[in-house]
Amino acid sequence: MSSARFRVGTASWTDPSLIQCKRFYPPGCTSAEGRLRYYADKFPLVEVDSSYYALPSARNAHAWVERTPDDFAFNLKAFRLFTGHQTPARALPKDVQGALAGHFAKKQNLYYKDTPAEIRDLLWHRFESAVRPLREAGKLRALHFQFAPWVTRTARAKDHILECQQRLPGYRLAIEFRHRSWFGDDATEDTLAFERANDLIHVVVDEPQGFENSIPTVWAVTSPALAILRLHGRNAATWNIGGEAASDRFNYDYSDAELGALVAPLRETAGQVGEVHAIFNNNYGDQGQRNAATLQALLAAG
Repeated sequence: MSSARFRVGTASWTDPSLIQCKRFYPPGCTSAEGRLRYYADKFPLVEVDSSYYALPSARNAHAWVERTPDDFAFNLKAFRLFTGHQTPARALPKDVQGALAGHFAKKQNLYYKDTPAEIRDLLWHRFESAVRPLREAGKLRALHFQFAPWVTRTARAKDHILECQQRLPGYRLAIEFRHRSWFGDDATEDTLAFERANDLIHVVVDEPQGFENSIPTVWAVTSPALAILRLHGRNAATWNIGGEAASDRFNYDYSDAELGALVAPLRETAGQVGEVHAIFNNNYGDQGQRNAATLQALLAAG
């Protein structure tokens, strides 16, 4: 099967530990523009993670379009408030911080359910406006919604997911759950049926098992356009460490054998969709980039 269906990349191209290790970017490649151009010469896909921590900007999106080849693709993570995560004031735009000063005088974080309707509307509008340049350039494949570990399989959660979709008409939404209630026993088929009925992209995950906030690797296609495998590593010892950088949580170096075992299910998945993405989120040093290069070569070889 042709490797044209596959896009392999990493979550972020500017992780601090990646830059500090000095093993991926060549000497002198220190600017934001230079790093993205170099990365895009090695891989056809990247996931933007910074948009989870703060609203993205249209200015950056325009720059990303200009700095990458015409056939390069982006997935972009949804802002944390939209995915049920706690959101501190510093993550919000200054004017929104001011409008919610009363809330933050009493509480450290904001949650979506406590956000006034007019503020919700404003934030959704700004988010969509910021990612639109990527979409208009034909470079945005999916908006990645990685829901908080406490978002369990309930009717309320499903309604919220549909609200997210309705807020972003014309965009593809990829859904990653972080609570095991969504999969297992009868839950798996219910979850997949919900995603299929609403053309939501099921995100296959590779991650440590045995935790409330981890889900099994479920190879399934729920949208004909795209399938995504997201690889978090298999380091159970660091999966739930607190107060550490993300690169410490996902510190895992896949062996060639482990990567080779992914080739068959990825090829089988490719026969059911227009495009398959494999995104490495093990981001300690250059682990993700090295593992992505290996998997890319394995997929191209067959």
